[in-house]
Amino acid sequence: MRAILRIIIALIFIASGFVKAVDAVGFSFKLEEYFSPSVFNMPFFEELALPIAIFVVALELILGFMLLLGIRLRTTLLSLIALCVFFAFLTFYSAYFNKVTDCGCFGDAIKFTPWQSFLKDIILLAGLIILWFLYRKDFRQLKTGKLSTITLGVLAAAMAWVTVHGIRHEPVIDFRHYKIGTDINAERKKIDANPSVYKTFYSLKNKQTGEVLEINQDDFVSDKKYWEEGTPWEIQEDLTTTKMVQEGYASEIVKFRIEDENGNDLVQQILQAPNAVILFAYDPKNIDPKIAAAAEAKIEAMPGTYILGVSTDISTFRTLPAATMDGVAIKTIARSNPFVLVLQHGKITDKKSAKDFLND
Repeated sequence: MRAILRIIIALIFIASGFVKAVDAVGFSFKLEEYFSPSVFNMPFFEELALPIAIFVVALELILGFMLLLGIRLRTTLLSLIALCVFFAFLTFYSAYFNKVTDCGCFGDAIKFTPWQSFLKDIILLAGLIILWFLYRKDFRQLKTGKLSTITLGVLAAAMAWVTVHGIRHEPVIDFRHYKIGTDINAERKKIDANPSVYKTFYSLKNKQTGEVLEINQDDFVSDKKYWEEGTPWEIQEDLTTTKMVQEGYASEIVKFRIEDENGNDLVQQILQAPNAVILFAYDPKNIDPKIAAAAEAKIEAMPGTYILGVSTDISTFRTLPAATMDGVAIKTIARSNPFVLVLQHGKITDKKSAKDFLND
């Protein structure tokens, strides 16, 4: 029984570490959210998000492999318990204060709500504690064989290659909604056919009794006691929120909104073009100007192609027609800065870093 439980928990940690290792840059974007002023207010860690992401991924994978192979179980279990406590704190904070809506525990492969993530961490923590008590009498007797050590080394090397490849190029396996082969036109039709429904929720305080209520916009409008002249109920503006009340077709494609310098929507032009090539930059201040200029020149030389330079700053690219897009939305597409996206009639046919684009 204890061996089965150990293998199951080990595989969960390995799966979680693998999907983050595949896309360590994407995981670093999630860590940046935690470090942002609106969450933990540690902006000095934002520049270290990628090294921290690599460290966390490596720790999760190595400990998961060690648990699977039964290597140094006492140290492994203690380390995993500590890691689970840390993750549980992050997910509880995210859930309770509604700060980060997706912890990134399983990257873009599986999406959990904050409370689901917290529950997952608590279950894992309970399983690890049970394993501790099941194995504690045998820690001294358990020995690590040479084969297990060699296997651990091979697995660690393979995961290191996967991580480096994802950072320098593109993820070996792309779990994002913008993967090659995605038809953005088809995705937009699915979103339009089954949209998510949001409602505004007002926090009302009774000036006479001090009672506080939270009601949605429909109930507020339908009951005049909340808004008629002389009502004791007062809206607390700073506590007004918008919540999803019905989830529709979930896709990051909903954030595909690109505008020119005059605020004109360019999406239809992009999606209808037989061939379109877009150069993206989510962090225009830190792009390599030589790579950006060379990529612009190569894109401009493509005949019969709809070309565009998209960034958070309209003046980022010097020669391409310029457009803007939200930085977070660009990061869902681009893992490199700058980055090239190729489409045919709205279908993604290629995507790569500008450096790889130049080396083709």
